[in-house]
Amino acid sequence: MHMTSHEALLVRGAEAEVVGREPSLTRLLADGDSTDGTVSAIHTTMGSGVDGPPPHYHAGSAEIFFIIDGGLRVLAGERILVAGKGDLILVPPNTPHAFRTPDDTGVDMLIIKPTAERFDYFRLVDRVIRGEASPTEILENQDRFDNHFVDSPLWRGEAR
Repeated sequence: MHMTSHEALLVRGAEAEVVGREPSLTRLLADGDSTDGTVSAIHTTMGSGVDGPPPHYHAGSAEIFFIIDGGLRVLAGERILVAGKGDLILVPPNTPHAFRTPDDTGVDMLIIKPTAERFDYFRLVDRVIRGEASPTEILENQDRFDNHFVDSPLWRGEAR
């Protein structure tokens, strides 16, 4: 599916590509190539006590997390934010962030990145999880995916 500047895009959730494995699944809804570069939208579910990506930042765009259900702990710069059902977090560009679910609840969330293409990044992460690609490929493609990993003493202090 591809939208034009004068046409709406409808993505049926049941037809979305799914990557990951239980308890964490990601539905690839819309990406820059199908939205004329306007947005990337991903629907993610994670089980309780699950870590997302390590601290990283995006130079080219903000990242928005909308919590449909459950909860999420988010590193956002030098703060740890705790979000629950109905909450929205907007992480500005160049702000280190990471996330994980609390030990007592998972999360069902929508992740929105304006002006981004993210599907290939999630596909690569899925291949790494399945043992079909090396984790070094993620590091080697930081510029391509605008996903720059950084250290965060605050987030390390939050480690389980």
